[in-house]
Amino acid sequence: MKLLVEFRSLLESSSFSVFELEESLDINFLPKFLPWRENQVKELAVLFKPLLFRHFDTINVVVKGPSGSGKSVTVKRFGEEFATYARERGIRLFFTHLNARKHKTLYLMLSEVAKQLNANIPNRGLSTQEMFKKVYEHLERKNAHLIFAIDEFDYFARANPIDDVTFLTRYYDELRYDTKRVSFIFLLKDLSPVVEVKDQITSVIDFLPYTSRELFDILIDRVKNEKAFKEGAVEEEAVRLIADTYGIDKNGSGNARLAIETLRLAGKIADAEEAPIVAVDHAKRAVAKISPELSIVGEAVKVLQLHELLLLKTVINLQKENSINMFPIGVVEERYSSAAKEIGEEPRKHTQVYEYVMRMKLLGVVHASQSGRGTRGRTTIVSLAFSPTPEIERMIELRIKDARAGS
Repeated sequence: MKLLVEFRSLLESSSFSVFELEESLDINFLPKFLPWRENQVKELAVLFKPLLFRHFDTINVVVKGPSGSGKSVTVKRFGEEFATYARERGIRLFFTHLNARKHKTLYLMLSEVAKQLNANIPNRGLSTQEMFKKVYEHLERKNAHLIFAIDEFDYFARANPIDDVTFLTRYYDELRYDTKRVSFIFLLKDLSPVVEVKDQITSVIDFLPYTSRELFDILIDRVKNEKAFKEGAVEEEAVRLIADTYGIDKNGSGNARLAIETLRLAGKIADAEEAPIVAVDHAKRAVAKISPELSIVGEAVKVLQLHELLLLKTVINLQKENSINMFPIGVVEERYSSAAKEIGEEPRKHTQVYEYVMRMKLLGVVHASQSGRGTRGRTTIVSLAFSPTPEIERMIELRIKDARAGS
């Protein structure tokens, strides 16, 4: 009973918090300003400017860069501002941003687009091509144009037939439309998923990892302009420590998402101690708690299927058991097959195993490259892209358990 009273007392207390608008540090928050991404916004504006003069055509832009380099927030901020400006000029232009991890197929994406456009299209009984035609006909009736941004397009390209990828950039050839009413922004980590349609790409905009100076400006913007914290509640040196930890020029990842997440955790630690200010010590402890590798692997593990998880676990076990950390794909496949059979699963064939490895490479959890001189024959060499920890292994085991329960 005493514990329950203390618990309720804690919930009902009005103790001081260093936060003012904590949601400004949320992963989905869209800031008013984009420090160090002004040039990319200008590039997007120049590329899509013809639409403001009703020169409706297909503009296909690739936005390329690693995780946390500002791709999503920049594209979303540009798209919303551009669409608003167009409507103010009497031009019907819509912008939509979807993540391929959430909307895994082209059909699901088009269904969501139709919903956002209020197109009133039945989402059953139509093929993907028919769904696209319905969306296009809705735009035709409205005399409107759509800028369709697909985030994590590399994931989409790996998980779907190549025909769906090519259809997105060549729909006007297949459907014989005179006016092109849909443009695309493809957000991805590297260009390999769009090699097949490179002749249809208007431009590529690069996003490099952030430096410590750039991360410092981003974090200060969240602290002051977006009022994530109360005035004076964060020591500047605490912000600088976090920026230096993740800055690409200081051997960090250059990942702004992780830097912002760390700043938020530092605030949580300060609140837990009822400290009136986020100090350097709070920042140090937040950095120690957040493992970049754990975050990266955690994101990937969420979307890996059962046999991909078994493959990943196999590579971890091989590395733990051997003094080397690179293995021919044949060795990995043989060990994976045994692991699959042990739990009553039919092992996948070599071609599928290779596709799984390539997908995990794209997600950043393994390295895969062709063997060089000194190796008999040509084969793919697989290694982990992270150092396995007990936390990571537990996370993978839980995902395997969940995946088996859902199958």
